[in-house]
Amino acid sequence: WLFPCKSPNTRKARRTCIHYPMTYRERANKNKHKRHRKLRGHISCGHGRVGKHRKHPSGRGNAGGQHHHRIWFDKYHPGYFGKVGMRQYHYKVNKKYCPTTKVSKLLSMVPRDQLKACKGKEEMPVINLLAHGAFKLLGTGKIPKAPLIVKARSFSAGAEKKIKKAGGACVLVP
Repeated sequence: WLFPCKSPNTRKARRTCIHYPMTYRERANKNKHKRHRKLRGHISCGHGRVGKHRKHPSGRGNAGGQHHHRIWFDKYHPGYFGKVGMRQYHYKVNKKYCPTTKVSKLLSMVPRDQLKACKGKEEMPVINLLAHGAFKLLGTGKIPKAPLIVKARSFSAGAEKKIKKAGGACVLVP
C-alpha cells in the first residue's frame, strides 16, 4: 500500500487499519466467527418466537412521532412538532445582517505604528469598521483615552457617548 501505517503489524492492526488488506486466511475464516454461526440450530437465533425479528416493526426513520413514538419524542425532543410565531413573507436575510464589535476592541484594529505616529499630534487614527467586518459599534467595555475617529454604519448610544467623551468622532458610512 502507498502509505506506511503507524500501527504495529499484528492481526488486529491489519483488521482495523486501511493500509493492511485482509490476508487470504482471514478472508477465508471471516464467516466462521460470525454470531449467526453459533446460533445455527437454535430456531429463532435469539430473537424470540413471539415477537419475531421483522424488518422495520415500528416504522422507518422518524415514523410515528405523533403516534406510537409520541412519548419518546416529547421526552427527548420537546417542541419538535408544531409552529411558533408569525410568518414573514419574502424574508430578506441581508436586511437583518449587522455584525457588531465592542468599544474595547477598537485599539486592536489600529496598527501600532499609526498609534505612535499620532501620539503627540492633533491627528487622530481613523478606524473603518467595515474594513474589519463590522457594521455596528456597541458600547461594551472601556475605551482608550486616546481620541479616535470611527467610521461605521451605526453606533449604539453608549458607544457614541464614550467615543465623544474621549475626544473622538463618530462618522456614519453608508
